[in-house]
This record gives sequence, C-alpha cells and structure tokens, in this order.
Amino acid sequence: MDLLFLSRRIYLGDGSHETPLHGGIIVDTEGIIRRVLRTPQEVNTYLYNTESEAVYDFGDLMLMPGLIDANVHINEPGRKDWEGFVTATKSAAAGGFTTIIDRPTNATPTTINVQALKAKTATARGKIYVDVGFWGGLVPGNSDQLLPLLAAGVMGLQCTLCGSAPPVGDEFAAINERQLSEAVKLLNEAAETEALIAFHAELPQQQQQQHQQPPQTTQSNATESKSYHSFLATRPPQMELSAIKLICQLAEQQPRRRFHVMNLSCAAALPLLQQSQQRGAQLTAETCPHYLALCAEDIDDCHTEFKTWPPIRERSNQLPLWQALLQPAGGALQLIASDHSAATPGARCLTYGRQRGDFINAWPGISSLQLSLPIVWTRGQQLQQLKERLTLADVHRLMCWEPAKLCGLEKFKGRIAEGYDADFCIWNPDEEFTVSQDALHAANKSASPYAGQRLRGVVHATVVRGLHVYQQFEGFGQPLGKVLLRKSSRKVVKFVRL
Repeated sequence: MDLLFLSRRIYLGDGSHETPLHGGIIVDTEGIIRRVLRTPQEVNTYLYNTESEAVYDFGDLMLMPGLIDANVHINEPGRKDWEGFVTATKSAAAGGFTTIIDRPTNATPTTINVQALKAKTATARGKIYVDVGFWGGLVPGNSDQLLPLLAAGVMGLQCTLCGSAPPVGDEFAAINERQLSEAVKLLNEAAETEALIAFHAELPQQQQQQHQQPPQTTQSNATESKSYHSFLATRPPQMELSAIKLICQLAEQQPRRRFHVMNLSCAAALPLLQQSQQRGAQLTAETCPHYLALCAEDIDDCHTEFKTWPPIRERSNQLPLWQALLQPAGGALQLIASDHSAATPGARCLTYGRQRGDFINAWPGISSLQLSLPIVWTRGQQLQQLKERLTLADVHRLMCWEPAKLCGLEKFKGRIAEGYDADFCIWNPDEEFTVSQDALHAANKSASPYAGQRLRGVVHATVVRGLHVYQQFEGFGQPLGKVLLRKSSRKVVKFVRL
C-alpha cells in the first residue's frame, strides 16, 4: 500500500509552483513518488477513496526536495576516526541532505582506482543513512584507471592543482597542466564525452610554498604560525586566480567537455568564470557556506577550527559571492556545497600542547555538513547589502537542483514530481536555535567554527525514498541509504541503486 505525506507548505521544485502548496504526496512501496496532490480537496478525495499504509502530516512545516551535497569528505576506510560513513551520513540526514557525493582524497586508499572504489562501496553498504555517490580521483600516474573508474560508476573525476597537506598529499598528489591535458586527451580519444572533471582550484607559487614550511622554533615564528592573518597570507587570492585562468582556458578549448570548480573562495575569480561561460565553455562552479558566512576579520588567533583551503577571506569578499549565487540566469556560481572535511582534534591542532592553535601545521577543513542549510538560510536573510534576500527557490536551485544536474541525478532526484525518488527535507525556516557541539553528529564535534552561533532554520525530519531516516525528537531510523553508481555509455546515462 502507498504512503501519504501531507503539509500545508510543499515546495515541489518542478517549475510548476514557485510558491509552496497545501497538498500531499503519494509514495509507492519502492519509495518513488506516484502522484502529487496539489490542493486540500484532492487530499480529501484521496483519503475518502483510498486506504494508505501510513499518513504523515507535517502541518505547517516546509516539505521540500531533499538537499544534495556534491562535495563531502568521508575518510573511511583508513581514517574512520576523522569521519566515517555512519557519522557523515547521520550529519547529512540531520541537516536535511538525502544524497551526498564523497570526495576521493582523504580515505586510505584514496579513490584513484577501481579496487579502491570497491573498498569504499563495500565499506559503505549497511552503514549509510542517506544515498551516497563517489568521485573518482585524477592523479599523476593513474591514467590507465580513469576509464575503468568511470565505467565502474563514479560521478566524475576530481583532481587538485595544489598539493594537499601530509599525509593526504602523499596519497593524492596534485597534477600539473601537462598531466591534465593528457588526461583530457585520453578521454577524448575514448569518446568519453560525458565525464565531468572537477578541480580544487589553487595553483602553488614558489613564495607560498616556502611560507608553508613548518615554522622554526624561534618565538617569533611560533607566534606567527598561530596568527590567522599570517596563515591567510600563505594562500593569497592569486593562487586561485592562476588556477581559474588555467581551467577557463582548458574549458574554452574543450567546449564539449564539462568542467567544475569546487569550493571557490576568491570573488575576484568570478569575472573570469562568467566570461568563460559566456564564450560557450561548459564550466560550473560552487562556493561553500563558510565562505558566505565567516570572515577573516572575526577569526581569533589559535582557532584552527577555521582553517581550510582555500582560506576564509575578508568580509569584503562575501557580497560578490552572494550576488553571483543569486543570479540564476548567467551567474558565475551555480551551487553551494559544504566541502565538509572533519579530522581529529590532534590533526586540527586543537589539543593542548606546543602545537595547539598552529595554523601552519593544522589539518585544513571545515566540518559543517549538518549545518549547511541553516547557515546559508540565516546569512542569506541577514546580509543587508543584498538587494534581494535569499528565497526558498534559491535554496532549492543552489542546494537541490543544480547539484543534481552536476552529478547527473536530475532524472530522479532534486525535485518532487511523479517518478522521482521520495527524498524530502522537512524543516521550519523561521525556527531559531543555538549551535551546540553536543547536538552535532560528526565524528569530531569540537572542530565546528559555528559553535555558539544563533541560526535560523531547523530540520525536523529527513525522508529518503519514503523512509524516515531522521526525526528531530526520535533520532535516526535504520541506515537505509544506498550506494549510487553511475553507469554510462556514449548514448545512455543511467543509475544503479545498490
């Protein structure tokens, strides 16, 4: 028998209703939306004539498509103590996310061959509370694995143009321009036109590389390494600008291939992206909640929970990012993703000792997956300089629909319509809360830069394919998420849910 989900505020995201409707959603036993009831009268008629297995009435809570995050670091296998599948997907579910895509970089082994992908999927099954897909890695020396990885089901290939911190940098090396060109040539010769290539977009500069060496033991250097502004100087905007120029050039030379820039922080790069897009390049870009809500001026020394790459920049950098996001037609930025990257307090230099608060040696990454929706919603409502405030339609576009399109999920995720997965985020946009570390579900709760902040937007329930995986007061259901593997050919792209 079917399930029935009711709300006085249902946002479909299907283009037919920009304002929420008072109605219901009929979901079949496979977790697929069978029919949308668009008025109270349709709901009453259905209830009178049909017996449902269960009816879930969410009253005045907002019911919208489940959020999708295309940029999440899950460090299992190998570094489960940093962030594992259980804790990451619980964080996602508690934040209204029903699908996340795992980055290839921080696990051991990194996802740079089919064997490592199989290790990832085998580890994930039976543990995940939301659906999980995977990026494959593009690194020096794995060109023979690119086509097999795509055939095995990764969403696309992700690389970095600037080496990561050890030990990850030793396991997932940066590629240079020549290696990138060779990879694109290989894909072209194989007629693999659907493959998406995504970038961590920073190019190293000799001066910055020198600054990034561990500080000497002198008192002045030790003090400098604990200063956020000293750290910020080691990752100047030029690193991002140089990388974006390279990517734009490649994207314009390869107009049939899709390219994507991950976790963009530098607003000065936006004109470059927009110009390249206007010239016909298939180039998309994302930014992250921390670049939209946090600023360098407010970060105190020693607070390494704020360290990430690219870094959180000055307050003046925020407004252009927001303006780009709120231009649905022709904006340089298409989506928001968390770049969620958790690590142990020791790796983050948050424990007591000589290295406490050391920005140079701390592992970079912001842990925010569970809080992405309220961070974006709160800041988008508060920023006074914006001519127009962030709307529900913007949230859907930036955090549901465009991520679905990026990953090729738009035929069955990202909106509420017949034939789509019954993935729902049920939340109250007006309800406020104070961020408490104890309420976070990430593996390492002490590393949140948002602790103590007052945010608006509370997730009350998350539904994946018709199944309640999270309820605010009842907690979590069973880990019923599925692995998403992308199967492609020259003409057909389909997904297999395992």
